[in-house]
Amino acid sequence: MGTGNGGSAVSVSDTEASREASASSDVPPWRLLLGYVRPHRWALLGGAVLSLMTGATGLALPLVARGLIEDLQHDRAITGALLVMSALVIANAAIGALGGFVLRYTAESVVLGARRALVSHLLRLRIAAVDRSEPGDLMARITSDTTLLREVTTDSLVGIGTGGLTLVATLVMMGVVDPVLFAVTLGVVFGAGTVIGVIVPRINRASRQAQNAVGAMGASLERVLGALRTVKASGAEHREEQAVHAAAEESWRQSVKAAKWSALAGNTAGLSMQIAFITVLAVGGARVATGAIDIGTLVAFLLFVFYLMSPIQQVVGAVAQYQTGAAALARIEEARRLPAEPASAPAPLPLPGAEPAAIAFENVRFRYADDLPYIHHGVTFTVPPRGMTAFVGPSGAGKTTVFSLIERFYDPGEGRITLDGQDLADWDVSGLRSAIGYVEQDAPVLSGSLRDNLVLGNPDADEADLLRALKTTRLDGLVDRLPNGMDTLVGHRGTKLSGGERQRVAIARALLRRPRLLLLDEATSQLDAVNEAALRDTVADVARTTTVLVVAHRLSTVTMADRIVVMDAGEVRAVGTHRELVTADPLYAELAATQFLASTG
Repeated sequence: MGTGNGGSAVSVSDTEASREASASSDVPPWRLLLGYVRPHRWALLGGAVLSLMTGATGLALPLVARGLIEDLQHDRAITGALLVMSALVIANAAIGALGGFVLRYTAESVVLGARRALVSHLLRLRIAAVDRSEPGDLMARITSDTTLLREVTTDSLVGIGTGGLTLVATLVMMGVVDPVLFAVTLGVVFGAGTVIGVIVPRINRASRQAQNAVGAMGASLERVLGALRTVKASGAEHREEQAVHAAAEESWRQSVKAAKWSALAGNTAGLSMQIAFITVLAVGGARVATGAIDIGTLVAFLLFVFYLMSPIQQVVGAVAQYQTGAAALARIEEARRLPAEPASAPAPLPLPGAEPAAIAFENVRFRYADDLPYIHHGVTFTVPPRGMTAFVGPSGAGKTTVFSLIERFYDPGEGRITLDGQDLADWDVSGLRSAIGYVEQDAPVLSGSLRDNLVLGNPDADEADLLRALKTTRLDGLVDRLPNGMDTLVGHRGTKLSGGERQRVAIARALLRRPRLLLLDEATSQLDAVNEAALRDTVADVARTTTVLVVAHRLSTVTMADRIVVMDAGEVRAVGTHRELVTADPLYAELAATQFLASTG
């Protein structure tokens, strides 16, 4: 397996990651948004141009209307003006529809890009980051938060741009038509803008709190659904229901607050236009009466006032939507800043007959977080290639943590772990894990078919490999009984399988990877005596050509090991065979006696 620079990237400390996160948090939301939009900038620019063309055709209508009125006043034919107005209306509708589609298409592409990037990052999160996160909240960031990018792309980014340009163009045209009426309108618009400027920060705060509440609701719901049997058996449905309802109600309260401020901003814009219309009508009527302007100019200016309402409301809506989008962007960026392993191509699995691996721990100290006690206090042991090594000890001794460190789910705080004499920190993570088969303590099974679960670690496994693994783990009888064989769906988290069947699926999945190092964490704890004996024989056969590490509590599994590592309170207190340790180590003797009594009792 080759080495790479991936190891050093993964071993960045939590402190360094925190510094990077705080530095990234200073990036303004508009720059984050531009980062998502940049790959689609040409399509977005095309949609914006079409929107501006729509605005230009609309701006031409009042000028054509003024000419039509003048034609009527001088008894000239109005056919040409009517045809021009009809053409402008049709062009406005057609260009507007096309521009709307292009912008919507671009917005959906932005959402897709954001979701793909976030999913790719979350799947590579360091386990320590996952431990500190709520899965339901991370799900909300992928679903509801990214959805808000759709609106913020079209309504905010394009809305502020096209709406702002249209607003400026309209004001320029109004200034050309009549400077006095323009000054009156500008004063009203400026007053409304001041009020809206006070409202906007409140929209931002309420939107951010609403999105956080959605994440909390997702976390609460995921917590309940992930242990629904336990909740039902404990009669805790009502209490858990209240917790989820409370999170939903908090999201509702904050969303209503954001909607209140958004509505106030929109109504302020609408009210300003009504005031502007009344003021222009009064001042313009007086100017017509004094002969300063003609009736055609007043009608044209009033049409511009009506037309001004659309870009103003567009800009106000865009600013309000931007505040909501800014909150979503901040949450997405928080997830993107969680420390992750480097992305790398899947490494090839070991070839059949590959040399088994040797593993060694050298004075390893480890704890799961800076504010937690150490799990390992200078753990040292060596496992030669080939054969079975069993890890025994009281609960909390640090046995499962040994496997987590070998898989590089975590990195040791001090000390060194080597595989084939090479420090794990120097291994490419993908290359390291391709050499390992790992059966976890709870033997998780994913939703999907039995076949999907078996080939999860080796998608290229052929039918002969699958049948061999099924026979080895005594799953062939189960497959024969299933309605669709290996293509039968196993349910959410394998609920259609028994605990023992899930363990055998996990073992078969690990064996299909042809591992050089096989890690079995309580892999037979839920098997009956017959299946356990069969799998013990299987593991013994595998150990002849592979290095096998087993965490076990059953004496029958421990006694067949070539060597036994006794752990207690995060330290290795003895290493030897069963015969040696029974007489040499009191703790092992006590554990062995207790297990023997338990197995014969």
